[in-house]
Amino acid sequence: MAHFITFLLVLSLSLTFSLLPETASAQLRQNYYAKTCPNVESIVRNAVTKKFRQTFVTVPATIRLFFHDCFVQGCDASVIIQSTGSNKAEKDHPDNLSLAGDGFDTVIKAKQAVDAVPSCRNKVSCADILAMATRDVIALSGGPSYAVELGRLDGLSSTAASVNGKLPHPDFNLNQLNSMFAAHGLTQTDMIALSAAHTVGFSHCSKFSNRIYNFSRQSAIDPTLNRAYATQLQQMCPKNVDPRIAINMDPNTPRAFDNVYYKNLQQGKGLFTSDQVLFTDKRSRPVVDAWAANSNTFNSAFITAITKLGRVGVKTGRNGNIRRNCDAFN
Repeated sequence: MAHFITFLLVLSLSLTFSLLPETASAQLRQNYYAKTCPNVESIVRNAVTKKFRQTFVTVPATIRLFFHDCFVQGCDASVIIQSTGSNKAEKDHPDNLSLAGDGFDTVIKAKQAVDAVPSCRNKVSCADILAMATRDVIALSGGPSYAVELGRLDGLSSTAASVNGKLPHPDFNLNQLNSMFAAHGLTQTDMIALSAAHTVGFSHCSKFSNRIYNFSRQSAIDPTLNRAYATQLQQMCPKNVDPRIAINMDPNTPRAFDNVYYKNLQQGKGLFTSDQVLFTDKRSRPVVDAWAANSNTFNSAFITAITKLGRVGVKTGRNGNIRRNCDAFN
């Protein structure tokens, strides 16, 4: 009888733990591949640097790919999967169609470089390569370097439907932004820090055209937008502009990962409503002012935020594997 009671207790505990949400960072740690692929970080960095020298787009494209991956089903490289005849994957959802091909190519090239080393072949996940590549492009463009936690597995599913309502939109207000980030354990401070990725980003005109042409009945131009900047935007993005035209999100230092993003917000030069609201809303303005004045404080907060982002929805055990090709399931 005692053995039976012990069995029931163990069973009960097993069920309890299986019902608890998975601890996202359960197996993440620095130097995760120290024994299996000790030079992985330098291999990835060299591949990323080679791609960076070919085109600067590598920087914003890779950062955005990481963000879009982590916010949908966690950081599991599911956004890289190609659609098939029987499955429409995440990358083909309307919110992901503007992801630049250079981001995908960066990860695939780095994976090939890693797997070219016999001892590393099929040992390093695409999710971890994306996390490392993101750190590397940030450093290459002048941003802070940081130690990346590793140990993610690649996801086993990727559907366009899973993207619905999971990514922030250019017209979001502070409450909407905070709610979406909080769903992933990220604070308002984390959200403001991660928004600075727009310091090296670019956008198609259609994403903000309402702010310069038909904002409201009272004002065609968004009153929070710097007027001279609005005129400049109208010149770069005339009505009926070619939809393929894209412009820099940071009009001052578009090729530098820096705190000028926050200085732009102080001047009314946030390209999206979701950028400018960080300054216009009194709840977030003090952080914008602090980081505009102190790049070291910003860099520290950014490292904290992107490390937390990298822990979102990490796949472990039977929930993932290591893909042989980043854009297809094994």
